[in-house]
Amino acid sequence: MKRMETGRKLLKAGPWGEWFKQDTDQRRKIPPPPLQKPYPADAKLIDLTAAKDLTVGNMPLIEAINRRKSHRRYTAEALTLEELSFLLWAVQGVQEITKKRDATRRTVPSGGSRHPFELYLAVNRVNGFEPGLYRYLPLDHKLCFLGSDPELSEKVIQACRKQAFVGKGAVVFIWTTLPYRAEWRYTIVAHKMIAMDAGHSCQNLYLAGEAIGAGVCAIGAYNQKELDAVIKVDGTEEFTVYAAVVGKVRS
Repeated sequence: MKRMETGRKLLKAGPWGEWFKQDTDQRRKIPPPPLQKPYPADAKLIDLTAAKDLTVGNMPLIEAINRRKSHRRYTAEALTLEELSFLLWAVQGVQEITKKRDATRRTVPSGGSRHPFELYLAVNRVNGFEPGLYRYLPLDHKLCFLGSDPELSEKVIQACRKQAFVGKGAVVFIWTTLPYRAEWRYTIVAHKMIAMDAGHSCQNLYLAGEAIGAGVCAIGAYNQKELDAVIKVDGTEEFTVYAAVVGKVRS
């Protein structure tokens, strides 16, 4: 088999030596990019259960790790607002914003605390929620409603290489990256960091899902242009890097 040298370069440690020599935007004293994408002033925002008020997800960690696996069969049961709040907090929840508001400490690790992701939700079944597309606002711990579309579930299925189970879950989590958030500090090694950080976030979703009796299945097989189009991102300055289906499973 011919070696895929271009892809392998992304994974190798060599570029770190070059990064230390580079005149990055951070070193040039250029202000960092926003920690969160802005949203319209008239956007419909939905309050989530605050982390301090969560009562779900109390399964011992050792049990959640032992039970963790990918699930592709889900019941028709909806998630509750508190369960969804817990999952979102576990995946991207903000614990602290620095005094200069140039970085955050969250429930997942990220190189240099850059957290270069936005998180979109294709909601099928959440109690009290209109089915549709939403975006998580981690700085506010709220959801921003982006709109409804009766064909949303089918569009997500098609974009995920026609994997039918994708439409059977309660919610599809879709991570996008804004690469410049990481490039501002890490330039040529930013993209390796983004790949690692996405894994940290999705693993938290797996464990949090187990803790509330929900199954998760991560998805890497998707059509880039189609999934970017579904969530209406430009595919250049922001694009999809990961997705996962979440739904209740039989115990």
